[in-house]
Amino acid sequence: MKKRYVAGIIVILLTMTVYSQRGEIMLKILPGALDTMMSAQPLAALPDGLHISLCGAGGPMPSANRSGPCVAVIAGEQLFIVDAGTNGARNLGRMGINVGQAEALLLTHFHSDHIDGLGEMAMIRWVADNNSSPLPVYGPEGVADVVAGFNQAYTRDAKHRTDHHGVAVAPPSGAGMSIVSFALPDAGESLTVYANDNLKIEMISVDHFPITPAVAYKFTYKDRSLLISGDTVKSPAIEKHSAGIDLLVHEALSTKLVLLMAESAARSGNPLREKLFNDIHDYHTTPVEAAEIARDADVGHLLYYHVVPPLIAPGMETIWLEGVDKVFSDVTVGEDGTSISLPADSSEIIHRPSAL
Repeated sequence: MKKRYVAGIIVILLTMTVYSQRGEIMLKILPGALDTMMSAQPLAALPDGLHISLCGAGGPMPSANRSGPCVAVIAGEQLFIVDAGTNGARNLGRMGINVGQAEALLLTHFHSDHIDGLGEMAMIRWVADNNSSPLPVYGPEGVADVVAGFNQAYTRDAKHRTDHHGVAVAPPSGAGMSIVSFALPDAGESLTVYANDNLKIEMISVDHFPITPAVAYKFTYKDRSLLISGDTVKSPAIEKHSAGIDLLVHEALSTKLVLLMAESAARSGNPLREKLFNDIHDYHTTPVEAAEIARDADVGHLLYYHVVPPLIAPGMETIWLEGVDKVFSDVTVGEDGTSISLPADSSEIIHRPSAL
């Protein structure tokens, strides 16, 4: 008993000593840790194939583990980003993905939660890799107005960064974004917006009425494929272009939970918020409807993103997924950092641990 007591005292004293010297200890550890972080190349470590990481798995409502919509797609050695919701660029940094390597950013539509991180995304991409050309931003007609507005807002910031860091780090020619605009494809059809020997990216019209234009994007790299829905009601076009793909990344909103929020707003005497919650459920897809698309299109896996409302309490995810297991079983409810790999020349669907 006495030995245990002495041992306990020693452990407490050692803990107190380490805690009191934590700054000095960290100064010894930090240089090596920083060297490891600075030299890390996580994209190079991925097998050849198609990979996605959610840099934002939520919608417009605040959530602790789901930021605004943002999806990083790695095709071979190329990095693309779909939408730029709040915190997306910072989450990419936390995941070790160098935004400076982004080939392009693709917008699904122009709701604020999908574009409000654009300025920061472009700025970080510029200075992170001293890019000498702007970030190309792809989108349906209307993207020019969005990009021009952000470019104007960041004009002074760009000058300040060049003045401070110099042209080697922040060359003026690389500031901001360039515009790559496309006419909206006909309903049910797709339009190829990017292609090389191994990769094809297609734009597909979806129904987010009254929000128009709104599109999805399909990526095909070698023998692997995935589709990112953007915001939409249950869409025959999504089902058509998802036929046989490996991964469907689909938005979803729980009508049951959102209507509970509307009822609460009514009881609280807040008619404006009640109307807001009653409005939003009719231009999104429910989790069960997304599962029906995955089943009927025979996709390999369904990853939910743009998860609405925030799942902030125990049991809410169970309600959100109610009925899904009766329709389609290969599902993941995405969070920030959720990552899935589709290696080339394989049928594997590999879930990678979140770096967040």
